[in-house]
Amino acid sequence: MSSLSLHIADGIARVILNRPERHNAFDARLIDDLEDTFTLLGRDTNVRVIVLTHAGVNFCAGADLEWMAASAAKPKTENREDALKMARMFAAINACPKPVIGLVRGKAIGGGVGLVACCDIVIAAPDASFALSEVRLGLIPAVISPFVVAKIGPSQTRRYMISAEAFDAITAVSIGLIHEVCADGEATLTTLIATLLRNAPKAMAEVKTLLADVAGKAIDDDLLSVCADRIAARRASFEGMEGVAAFLGKRKADWVPND
Repeated sequence: MSSLSLHIADGIARVILNRPERHNAFDARLIDDLEDTFTLLGRDTNVRVIVLTHAGVNFCAGADLEWMAASAAKPKTENREDALKMARMFAAINACPKPVIGLVRGKAIGGGVGLVACCDIVIAAPDASFALSEVRLGLIPAVISPFVVAKIGPSQTRRYMISAEAFDAITAVSIGLIHEVCADGEATLTTLIATLLRNAPKAMAEVKTLLADVAGKAIDDDLLSVCADRIAARRASFEGMEGVAAFLGKRKADWVPND
């Protein structure tokens, strides 16, 4: 059985974590499959939106402890390389130029929360729960820490990484980890995808890089200059000119699907 399932139709790629018997925990194969899949989808001009979801009851239990124990028994350099591969997998999802929507049910633990943090928009079922529980195993959530801090900020990250307490979907919304709690996630997903398909693909990709570049920076002349350069270039781009012309001409831009 593959560790991932991938379905692409009408510009929508659905990436499905497919180790339900292990609560979709990461092992070496799943880590490689996720990095490769998101890298390829990011380059595929026919893909407009990516949905990350899962088979089985739980979204993701983090690192497979048997795989982690095997890594710990390796020589130091190989152990570190396994950790670096996992970090690169999260980075590939986080930096993917396509909008990434997380559709979450059940538990997201440890690295599962890292996956959620790397998604641009997250829809969770009412039964979803989250925990950064590494310290209970004598471990630390090191490779996911940059992505979690970027998503929920240092204060909430401190609390949940140190306490290891579980929290529900409503709390996850309140701290910014997820965006909606829906009993019918598929219906909400359909509406959201239709909204995203109205947006210029390259503009959405540039928003992601823009936010990464400005986050945490002092608002000074250098930053203002960077932002001015970005909007000036976008105004003169094909998408920028086409979008404005379509609006003024009261027609659909060329990237908007026909109804």
